[in-house]
Amino acid sequence: MRVLIVEDSLPLAQALMRGLGAEGYACDHAAGGEQALAYLGSFDYDLVVLDLMLPEIDGLAVLRHLRARNDAVRVLVLSARDQVADRVTALDAGADDYLVKPFAFDELLARLRALRRRPLDQAEPTLRHGDIELDPRTRDVRRGKTRIELTPKEFALLELLLRERGRVLSRTQIFERLYDGASETSDKAVEVIVSTLRAKLAQCGAEGLIETRRGFGYVVA
Repeated sequence: MRVLIVEDSLPLAQALMRGLGAEGYACDHAAGGEQALAYLGSFDYDLVVLDLMLPEIDGLAVLRHLRARNDAVRVLVLSARDQVADRVTALDAGADDYLVKPFAFDELLARLRALRRRPLDQAEPTLRHGDIELDPRTRDVRRGKTRIELTPKEFALLELLLRERGRVLSRTQIFERLYDGASETSDKAVEVIVSTLRAKLAQCGAEGLIETRRGFGYVVA
């Protein structure tokens, strides 16, 4: 089991390499983001232990680079950033787990074992239709190299229609997938979301992606 440790603190990196080495892991060490990307471009790793606060290129940029090239290597973020927003940002960027410093080494080992048991094919694939790409992990939508800024509900609607491509979904069916049972919003909100999503797609040259089947609903054909 080969592990890349991306950590700019040499004492911590050395301690991790000793501890993981004693457990049978083969470890490489990158002290910064650029070196990490060089290692990741040259070797295949089973696991990456990634700090966020790195010189040159930060950990989030390394993580996003990995996921942008569809590298499914399992990543455990190890960071002193302990706010909920930090964890959410890292997980949304494609991290598989997040452990706050300081940490117990036994817990680190347990989390790495859990990641080893997780099949790589659990990673959600990028959804594509023509030159439109939607990445469920990073919540990113692009047409070619142009990023399309969507609200959470617009993103959810586009993801739903791409996953159900070719199937006509009624307004009610879409509403039930986008809103919880306690919502006081009317299902007419779906028409508003469709309208704003279409406008944003049209601005990027992707008009006509969402078709209306009058009396039935909406579809991406």
